[in-house]
Amino acid sequence: MARYTGPRCELCRYIGEKLMLKGDKCASPHCPFERRSNTARGSRLKTKTRRRVSDRGLQLREKQKVRFTYGVLEAQFRRFFEEAKRQPGMTSDNVLTLLERRLDNVVYRLGFGESRPHARQIVRHGHIWVNDRRVDVPSYVVNAGDVVSWRPGSAKTALYKVVAEQVEARNVPSWLRLDEQQMKGTVVSLPTSEDVDSRLSGKAVVEYYSR
Repeated sequence: MARYTGPRCELCRYIGEKLMLKGDKCASPHCPFERRSNTARGSRLKTKTRRRVSDRGLQLREKQKVRFTYGVLEAQFRRFFEEAKRQPGMTSDNVLTLLERRLDNVVYRLGFGESRPHARQIVRHGHIWVNDRRVDVPSYVVNAGDVVSWRPGSAKTALYKVVAEQVEARNVPSWLRLDEQQMKGTVVSLPTSEDVDSRLSGKAVVEYYSR
């Protein structure tokens, strides 16, 4: 499947704010985004030459913010939206909680990956088990009660040792429980809208696709 391979800082510039796409590296004062104007692409033009962004443009930007944050391509993002519509409850909340339940995001939330792209790579390389079965599909959606752990063979790798040393410093959300000794996490409950980054708007996603 095709994927974005360009500079992630360009995505932040397009949105006009930091999306923390590279994890802790984005908090560094040396981040390229910090060295440039904290505005969207095209900010080099004089303010008086800039046109006002339409409501449709704002909805697109907010939708793209969600998509870039979770690292999902447009076609796959649209499938998540269609699935969210079929579920009971508010579609705006459902689409965000579905994205939170992606396996690559869960691996990131547990502290096994420095960023979502790093967590996605860990999953694709077959290092992760779900309920003692290998799952190498980053878009796999976890359910309550699922146990996410490292493949036994991966415990001998240098990557595992680095992660094991740093995992204690990670903040794990309340809907997940981490066993630091055995390096496994349990999905205690499904995430709610309160567990999602408050900067992300599911409402804008619904408004964009509803037109």
